[in-house]
Amino acid sequence: MDTKLLDILVCPLCKGPLLYRKTENELICKVDRLAFGIKDGIPVMLEEEARKLPADEEI
Repeated sequence: MDTKLLDILVCPLCKGPLLYRKTENELICKVDRLAFGIKDGIPVMLEEEARKLPADEEI
């Protein structure tokens, strides 16, 4: 994932910062507890495509 892209991407819902999880290939929003997948190097920043993080999953 390009670090310059990571610097400018924000959560589409709350506009907060995102955490990059390289092993899962996801961008995580801690506030909304959503994981946005990255497909073919392109972040999929759609709420309906995001994975909801369970309350017991650590971020």
